[in-house]
Formats: sequence, structure tokens, C-alpha cells
Amino acid sequence: MQTIQTSYRGLSLLMDLNWDRALYTGAIAAALLAGSWLGSL
Repeated sequence: MQTIQTSYRGLSLLMDLNWDRALYTGAIAAALLAGSWLGSL
């Protein structure tokens, strides 16, 4: 149980430090999906 809590805290810290990169990647993926959907119309 302690290992799970430690890894969760580490993952939480990693997400706190890199949330903007994840958001940026998600925005690019959403834009590509929207562009491909519009292109197929």
C-alpha cells in the first residue's frame, strides 16, 4: 500500500509540473481531429 501511495504522489507531482504540456498535446490532437472531420465533409 505504501508503494502505491508513493507512486501516486510521484505521478501527481509529475502532472503538476507538466500539466501545460499535456494540455498542449491534447489541444493539438483535438485540432487534428477537428481538421480531419471538416476535411471529410
